[in-house]
Amino acid sequence: TMKPIGPNRETIVRVQSGWVMLPVVIAVMLGAIALIIYSIAAGVKVQGHPLVVWLITGELTEILGIFLLPGFFTLQPNEARVLVLFGEYRGTVRAPGFHWGNPFYSNGPTIGGQNAKLESAAQGGKPTSGTAQPKRTRMKISLRARNFNTDRLKVNDKRGNPIEIAAVVVWHVEDTAQATFDVDDFEHYVRVQSESAIRHLASSFAYDHGEEQEVTLR
Repeated sequence: TMKPIGPNRETIVRVQSGWVMLPVVIAVMLGAIALIIYSIAAGVKVQGHPLVVWLITGELTEILGIFLLPGFFTLQPNEARVLVLFGEYRGTVRAPGFHWGNPFYSNGPTIGGQNAKLESAAQGGKPTSGTAQPKRTRMKISLRARNFNTDRLKVNDKRGNPIEIAAVVVWHVEDTAQATFDVDDFEHYVRVQSESAIRHLASSFAYDHGEEQEVTLR
C-alpha cells in the first residue's frame, strides 16, 4: 500500500534582487562580446587567425549571459510566484518587485482557469461572471480578493420546502502551494465547492417559522 500524501504547505522564500543581478548579467554579456572582438582582432594581427581559446571562452560566456536572462521576473502587489525546480516545489515568492531566480525554475502557465474556459464554451461561448480569467504565466498566482455570483439553485430547506438560493462568494488564495498542487484547477474548485456549501446550508435550516429560538435562512 502507498503511504497517503498530505496536503502541501506554502513556504515563503527570498530570491536575488533583479536590480543586483541586472548589471552582473549585462557585464557578462558585454565582457563576452569584448572578449570575442579581442580574440579576433589580436589573433588576426599577430597570427593571422583568431585566438581560438579566447574566442571559445567569449562565446561560452555569451551563452551564459543569455542563459541567465530568463531568471528575471517581476511581481505586482498581491501576486506570488510558485518556484518549481525539476518537478520539486522549492517555495513561494510573495515580495513585490524585480527579482532574479534560477533560470531552471518552471515558467509554464498555471492550470487555473482551464475548466472555466470549458464551461464557457459549453454555454455557447458566453462567459459567465467570474469565469473569464487572464492567462497567468511563470507559475504566478494572484492573491487579490475575487468574487462571483453563484447560479440560482433549487433546493429543499430543512422542512422539505422548495426554495431558490444564490450567493455572492468573495475569496482569495491563502496557500499558493495547496492551490497549485492539491487541486486540478483551484478556480473551478472554488466554484463547485461554493455551490455544494450553499446546498448544504439551505438544507440545514428552515426558510422561516422554525422552532423557538431556531436560526432560519431568513
